[in-house]
Amino acid sequence: MITYKKRYFFVVIIFFLQSQIIMAMPAIEREHTLMPIPKEILWDSGEFRLDESFRINVVGEAGDRTFKAATRALQRLSGRTGLFFEQDYITGINQSPEAGFELMCYRPGELKLGEDESYRLRISSREIILEAETELGLLHGLETWLQLLMADEEGYFFPVVLIEDEPRFPWRGLMIDVARHFQPVHVILQNIDAMAAVKMNVLHLHLSDDQGFRVESKAYPLLHEMGSDGNYFTQCQIHEIVSYAAERGIRVVPEFDMPSHTTSWFVGYPELSSKDTLYTIERSWGIKDPGMNPANEYTYAFLDTFIGEMASLFPDAYFHIGGDENNGKWWKKNPEIVAFIDSMGFETTHNLQAYFVKRVYEIVQKHNKLMIGWGEIYNPDLPQEVLIHFWSPRMKEMESILLNGYKGIVSNGYYLDYFRKTEYHYLLDPVRPEYISDSLAAQNILGGEAASWAEFVTQELTGLRIWPRTAAIAERFWSPANVRDVEDMYRRLEIVSIRLEEVGLDHLKNRDMMFRRLAGQRDISSLHVLAGVVEPLKNYSRHRAVDKKRYVQHAPLTRFVDAAWSDAPDARRFNMLVQKYIQQPTPELETEIRKMLQIWAENHKKLEPIINANPILWEIHTLSEDLSLSANIGLMVLDKKKSWRGVSSKDIDKYVQQLEEMKHIPGELSFQHLDALIALITA
Repeated sequence: MITYKKRYFFVVIIFFLQSQIIMAMPAIEREHTLMPIPKEILWDSGEFRLDESFRINVVGEAGDRTFKAATRALQRLSGRTGLFFEQDYITGINQSPEAGFELMCYRPGELKLGEDESYRLRISSREIILEAETELGLLHGLETWLQLLMADEEGYFFPVVLIEDEPRFPWRGLMIDVARHFQPVHVILQNIDAMAAVKMNVLHLHLSDDQGFRVESKAYPLLHEMGSDGNYFTQCQIHEIVSYAAERGIRVVPEFDMPSHTTSWFVGYPELSSKDTLYTIERSWGIKDPGMNPANEYTYAFLDTFIGEMASLFPDAYFHIGGDENNGKWWKKNPEIVAFIDSMGFETTHNLQAYFVKRVYEIVQKHNKLMIGWGEIYNPDLPQEVLIHFWSPRMKEMESILLNGYKGIVSNGYYLDYFRKTEYHYLLDPVRPEYISDSLAAQNILGGEAASWAEFVTQELTGLRIWPRTAAIAERFWSPANVRDVEDMYRRLEIVSIRLEEVGLDHLKNRDMMFRRLAGQRDISSLHVLAGVVEPLKNYSRHRAVDKKRYVQHAPLTRFVDAAWSDAPDARRFNMLVQKYIQQPTPELETEIRKMLQIWAENHKKLEPIINANPILWEIHTLSEDLSLSANIGLMVLDKKKSWRGVSSKDIDKYVQQLEEMKHIPGELSFQHLDALIALITA
């Protein structure tokens, strides 16, 4: 009888021999939709054909996490193909020697920073073997395997391929702000599944801010009872989130921001504050003056008990203390704090901030956690084990900080609430030449995090503001640095976005839901046409929009601008077509450009009745008119250029002026096709 250990040994030998044969074969190219792109891919001809007898075996030292992941993968495969597989739940006792897919690893592995996440996937026409050092590698390999599924006239198959893969960075995170607008458990679980699908491994939860405290505290119950409006995670729900993430190879890092961004703490415990007054939950956005009292020993006793309680809820080694955007204004107005500053010989409130951070570090360390905080926490006396989270402050000092022995992660350039295009995020590397020139400093960058701040994000908007752009950021964190083909990224992202619905994301269907609500009817095609060419204003410009809307926590986020893409897909395609056409005009390209312009030119006629019937849409009337007008200008110029008379320079100047004026429409949206259209008519 062949034991698992012997079978494991033989499979490894066969795997090695077959891979050597493939390595000797000439490489072929095959278009794929993998994201992130693996470190090494070697394609070969042939396919592994699927039928209902397909089975998965798990051998080696894999544990419960692998069996559950393999079962989920098989169920997703069944759902995608419609095949009725004989195998149901994969366990250690229902193994089959005839299984087409063998998973094996050498040890279960630990859910910690720096654990081995590599894997090796080999697909031949007869069998599939996925090998990894740890279960974490198996989880990543299963996602790659599912992404490889293809179909033709004969059915479903996996292409013959050999993949050797490992992440470029060990910290590949997504920060979700649940404080400003609360996101319930099911939304967090959806995002965990999506993260796992693109090989992200850290969920950073921003759990407290001026606008809300979002975790049940049994030691200090007034935190969640008075600081949350009733919207918070119970401790049982935290256990559920942490367990769900761990099964998918994802660590959960909690953040409780301090000493500023703490108004919600003071509603129940005003004695923590540096000003003796009554507090209510903050409803507006921005940097606020309230902050914890760093001169009062009560503050540290409180934090000792609180951090100890939260440390027991979150098993990860890291504990995020925030530490950002403390303006120190109330510290300067408190006589006791001013006296404390003088007695300690501090010159500025920055010195007091450093003192506070050091005291909190000692508390975090006492509870067996490693501290992480935003860039403002850095000072030269900070212990080197503290992880620096770089966003905007300290970026210019990043290299010197890293050369001093500190390690860091980067969120600068990955703020999703800036409404930036996917390309913008994708081309920004965590290691940037404008900040990092020394290779030793670069080695101390552990990775990065996409950040979803929630001023403009409600429960129904979470998915469509985070995804699919974050899948491209995930590739930047995982794949080799030279993977930078933007056009190919967008091609693959289109498919990946649809696949993410398979794991439960609502980022596509929620946009349709919002459009149906806005239109009051099922036919939303004309709204989609307009949405395809406009984007919300970038950075935080929506707070300063011309129409002076005051955004607060209870303000509606249900308008057209809220459902708009952060990366308008039709405008992107039009811009690409125009760029190619200007470089080398062809009848085929002109036909494609005309088709798009014609759709835009006719859209206002279809959309205007819907706008008129729904007051919530009145604000986009001019926008809709201008889209059709701009498209008609483009068609007119193309027609005139082909006529014997041509287009006069006077007419060109007039059209350009009209298009330029469309860039300055009131509101919170901007056209994304105008520059390309101007280039087209002036070329």
